[in-house]
Amino acid sequence: MTSGDARMNANWANLMVEELVRQDVTFFCLSPGARCTPLTLAVSKCDNAVATMHYDERGAAFHALGYARATNRPAALICTSGTAVANYFPAVVEASMDNVPMILLTADRPPELHQTGANQCIDQIKIFGDYVRCFVNMPCPDERIEPQFVLTTVDQAVHRAQGYCAGPVHINCMFREPLAPKPGESLPESYLRPVDGWKQSDKPYTTYEESTRVPAPGVVERIAERLEQSGDGLIIVGQLRTERQMAAVSQLVHKAEWPLLPDILSGLRLGAGANSTVLPYYDLLLQMGWFESKQPSTVLHIGGRPTSKHLLQLLERVAPENYIHLSDHPLRIDPVHRISDRIEADIVRTCMDLAAFLPEAGLVEADRSWSDVTGTVNDVLAAELDSKSALTEPSVARLTSQGIDPEACLFLANSRPIRDMDSFADSTCHRVPVTCNRGASGIDGTLASAAGFARGLDRKLTVLIGDLALLHDLNSLALLRKLDRSAVIVVINNNGGGIFSFLPVHEHRDVFEPYFGTPHDMRFDKAASMFGCRYVCPESKGEFVAAYRAAQDEAGPTVIEVLSDRGENLAFHGKLHDKVRAHLNKS
Repeated sequence: MTSGDARMNANWANLMVEELVRQDVTFFCLSPGARCTPLTLAVSKCDNAVATMHYDERGAAFHALGYARATNRPAALICTSGTAVANYFPAVVEASMDNVPMILLTADRPPELHQTGANQCIDQIKIFGDYVRCFVNMPCPDERIEPQFVLTTVDQAVHRAQGYCAGPVHINCMFREPLAPKPGESLPESYLRPVDGWKQSDKPYTTYEESTRVPAPGVVERIAERLEQSGDGLIIVGQLRTERQMAAVSQLVHKAEWPLLPDILSGLRLGAGANSTVLPYYDLLLQMGWFESKQPSTVLHIGGRPTSKHLLQLLERVAPENYIHLSDHPLRIDPVHRISDRIEADIVRTCMDLAAFLPEAGLVEADRSWSDVTGTVNDVLAAELDSKSALTEPSVARLTSQGIDPEACLFLANSRPIRDMDSFADSTCHRVPVTCNRGASGIDGTLASAAGFARGLDRKLTVLIGDLALLHDLNSLALLRKLDRSAVIVVINNNGGGIFSFLPVHEHRDVFEPYFGTPHDMRFDKAASMFGCRYVCPESKGEFVAAYRAAQDEAGPTVIEVLSDRGENLAFHGKLHDKVRAHLNKS
């Protein structure tokens, strides 16, 4: 077996970690293992690196994903060889599909051990396929290769991870044994002489200058003219990532005075208030058929894919003459194939330029009934959810929106939690950062991602999650214990896959329970105790409000488990929709 140079292993690892830090990649998520020893030691000895250790690589990867959602900067992942690498795959898929930056540093066996039956050795070459923005297979550290190669490789990786098409980047790092130098053994300083200037500075070896993607000349003017000529239109806002994007979109909406349908991930849904152009309950209205008489000829869609499938169905059915989508990345977001114009450019700059070309009096009004319907829906929800004591799944979403601390952030699980928050959140509640893993819309890694999101924002945390998603990521409760602030996990336990009750398969009673409902008959009190979390199981709205308030006032994690019956929840949603529909018909 070929012997390597432990000092060169350490040298390359130190260069990689130092250059990542100089590129403002300072947060490292590590999992234990032997082959990644050089990288682990390098992180531990770097004064400006912040590290968290998590024994589950899948959870560590989702933790890095959540951190990047909060900061718009990649975290670096470090793991050993073998199936440890494969456990990164779900988070890599999510990051790739939702343009979230991520740096993967995976340790590997040297080439002479590949395809030999060597222990813990699998084929890691391009293991993530097209889900990474680029892949680099680093050779084993060798003094015959200049140190500049290591630095420029890292610099290119960071650039690709957070460029205009952001996403994960994979650097596969082969190391020969011995993996670590002996204590006190000095590194070959002569090897670093070519980068003496770099060593004496605190700057990256290669700086990639920022650039802004803007539409070609005349594009914004033509789009503005088309909007002005349209007699009826609406604005859809999907996921936005920064406060600057939210401010620029708000400015454009205010200038246009067209109805706004704000997705729960847009940053404009919570705290919408009494703005007459905002329809915070649009998903409910779509389910009520209220939009049947609304046939917008023009749609301006900004940001990510909407959560509401009913909105996609409307766009498919109406087929607006002009469907204009503004996004800051090249990935296609057009599942119903209706987009007529795609603008790939900086959202802030483009929205500001577009607003400047719109008339001061706003766009042509066709229907002022949009401005009245929010009050009607809000009155019904207040009567059915706020005034009654029953603790239902819709009321939990609404109470969570009403009671969340202004200094907190909100992470939503997929399935029913994000949909209920999109439909029932109080439009007058606090505006807080909110996100969800909607790239691939899986239920895996929710807690780990939420912990990373709160870590990146340095805020209190509330997670609204279903029982299956919590079971899927239970060991990430350990990550929540590492947060300095309060972390509240509101789990709706309806004993299985509650969302399937809303699908046609629910009528197939002979197969529904074992294959879709999948009851597990478990509670979360003992799991909470195992991970050192406080636990409470409220039975009424008053108890929930009190428990939620108390949990946000204490550091550390609290699990609030709300028990629900899937059948009763389905029936309650139906009755609630009937109430809304009846009031809309009267108005």
